[in-house]
Amino acid sequence: MSNTTKFYSTTGDDGTTGLLGEGRVRKYHPRPEAYGTADEAQAAMGVARAAMQDQEAAEIVLQIQRDLYHLMAEMSATKDVAAQFRKIDAERVSWIEAQTDAYGKRLNLPKEFTVSGDTASGAALDLARTIVRRAERQVVRLFDEGLIENRDLIRYINRVSALLFVLSRHEDAIATRGDLRLAKVKVEKKKSRRTSKKQGDV
Repeated sequence: MSNTTKFYSTTGDDGTTGLLGEGRVRKYHPRPEAYGTADEAQAAMGVARAAMQDQEAAEIVLQIQRDLYHLMAEMSATKDVAAQFRKIDAERVSWIEAQTDAYGKRLNLPKEFTVSGDTASGAALDLARTIVRRAERQVVRLFDEGLIENRDLIRYINRVSALLFVLSRHEDAIATRGDLRLAKVKVEKKKSRRTSKKQGDV
């Protein structure tokens, strides 16, 4: 039996997208920009999760992906119905802080900046983190412009980027046994030999 479900619609052909609640907005409106970037972030996390070595950490990433769907729903909801979609709260912020603290204690990071790319999973987590940072800037804009009211959305997505940083370094440390690549190459200074000119040398 063939699947008759359509995977496209024509409602967005006029350049608008629907919200949860009444109304439509242009596709470049701050709302779809914000929840679209959050969707991009959770997809990048999926790439990272598929490559992760630590499966317990991968389960944490999966939970964050699910949380981001709740975050996207609230951002796409108009103010009169937003409370119906509110799942990100202080409890979820505390949960992600606990995960960050737990994995952070396992790390022995160098004082210098490290560069991404020691492992595929670590690099993918770093990429996801940069997308989360972009999403965070857009969530802050929604809050500042009065389009969302839940400050915990800002707090949560801010913590996501911190956790992804910790998990990326954790994944790299597993493979490199803690020997992470530094952003700045240490160059040993060669001792310069002074040659003294003899009297009469030109």
